[in-house]
Amino acid sequence: MAKRVTGMKAGAALLALLAARPALAQPPGADSGDNAWLLAASALVLLAVLPGLALGWAGVVRGRNLLPVFTQGFASVAAVSLLWAVAGYSLVFAPGPSVIGGLQNLGLANLAELRLGTAVSEPVFALFHMILAALAPTLIVGALVERVRLGWLVPFLLLWSLFVYVPVARWLWGGGWLAQLGTLDYAGGIVIHTTAGISALLLAILIGKRAYPAPVAPHSPVLRLAGAGLVWVGWFGLTGGSALGASADAGFALLNTHLAAASAALCWMAAERIRHGGTGLAGFPTGALAGLAAVTPAAGLIGPMGAIGLGALAGILCFIMADLVRRRFDIDDASNMFAVHGVGGMLGALLLAPLTAVALGGVGYGEDSGVLVQLVAQIVGVAAVLLWTTVVTLLLALVVSLFLPMRVPTEMEHGSPDPAGNHPADPTAD
Repeated sequence: MAKRVTGMKAGAALLALLAARPALAQPPGADSGDNAWLLAASALVLLAVLPGLALGWAGVVRGRNLLPVFTQGFASVAAVSLLWAVAGYSLVFAPGPSVIGGLQNLGLANLAELRLGTAVSEPVFALFHMILAALAPTLIVGALVERVRLGWLVPFLLLWSLFVYVPVARWLWGGGWLAQLGTLDYAGGIVIHTTAGISALLLAILIGKRAYPAPVAPHSPVLRLAGAGLVWVGWFGLTGGSALGASADAGFALLNTHLAAASAALCWMAAERIRHGGTGLAGFPTGALAGLAAVTPAAGLIGPMGAIGLGALAGILCFIMADLVRRRFDIDDASNMFAVHGVGGMLGALLLAPLTAVALGGVGYGEDSGVLVQLVAQIVGVAAVLLWTTVVTLLLALVVSLFLPMRVPTEMEHGSPDPAGNHPADPTAD
């Protein structure tokens, strides 16, 4: 009987402890609504990556390569998430020099109850940026599908995240030298889209074209459309979450995101019809993605009409660039990662300067700034990131390729059966 009473007391104490924990999780000064919105935004961005991007890639590859495409995307997100927890967050956001953060938050240690300058808990802030950090390198996968080895891809993306994404994020989002210069990047047009787009183009050139004869019909254009739809919805988390609160700023960011995507999708289809005499099923989703990429750096800083104009320009310019990359330069960027994300992100980052003007519906400039000052800051930021990304990506690709083969064997690309004869060989196999 005594043992039973003791056990009941222990159980009651445990229940009391568990019941008290939720109250402790909400630190003084944190806004529960802002925390809830940022948690939801994190989930939306993850939805855009998995399965949104993966479904989009699956729509442009052969049916036998569906499993490798999903495996590569999921593995990339998992690996980079762990890297972010171990070192990435600290190197971006911990106090330290303007080029790289300190080591105080290694392993996500010493997180404050409240993120400085916000009304959200720092663990929630760290989670949101973890998903963003996983998004950037995962975009690169889309340019290399059906050719790259998983055994090469994951180590490369880990190094790329550490030496490309982390420094650039520090420079712009962690109070680094570009932020001090005045360069703006609201939700990642430079940090995410420009870095990933440039790297995707370089790696597509290095790895070469797919071995099977072109053109080969994609497995399912409908999958591409479905994937783009999930990305469209998920992008609300990226741009709206970057407001770091459930506020009017988040509302404007969501509004501008939707308008830019809609405008770009229709303008891409119009450009496609003029250029080729008709529109394909893939045109609409690809155009929408171009609009999403272009509005990302400016979503919370420009007005609705500016977002529509930016989307229209992105739809047309990104279509022209995709056509040039594929037809003029004969580069096999399987999912148009450079033309859509790279060009779109840089376009939005540069046009952010004039579109921020109050006369155009934007939030305006600081006391010591103006359209020309802001434009110079944006040009310097884009140029610096482009140069850094190019040099480091090429060096990392060379180093990893010294130890691991980058490309799958040709017979695997053609679909040779495995030794047991059960199914086509998995192109991600080592």
